[in-house]
Amino acid sequence: MDQDDRAETGDGPVVSEGGRSPSALSTGQGGPARAGAALGPLAPGQRWSAARKREVVLRLMRGEAVELLSRELGLPIVKLEQWRQKAEAALEGALKEREADQADSQLAAAMQRIGELTMEVELLRARMERPGPLGRRRLR
Repeated sequence: MDQDDRAETGDGPVVSEGGRSPSALSTGQGGPARAGAALGPLAPGQRWSAARKREVVLRLMRGEAVELLSRELGLPIVKLEQWRQKAEAALEGALKEREADQADSQLAAAMQRIGELTMEVELLRARMERPGPLGRRRLR
């Protein structure tokens, strides 16, 4: 195969319509990034989106070497470890949460009603001690 045949079969770089090459940066707005797609360092003035951070943390959790990712992304290892620790803590917290039990909500409503009734009884007793139509009558 010569160079002309390779150009026709598509062995060269892939170019999207409009003549621009696809971006290696994930914006977090399209579909999931290709597996193994290089993220690369950010351009000056860009910020790490939650979606990009999630991609990096997932790569770390899959077992990619933190040193290699650090070099590839231009980030310190400490920053990558912080992201991983935060993600693991959030994951653990999410898995510890209980689903709302109907008995718990009924118990909470009953306790609230008991508190309301107790306050009402206390107010009525205080009112009975005062002179007036609800006050206690003296026997003659």
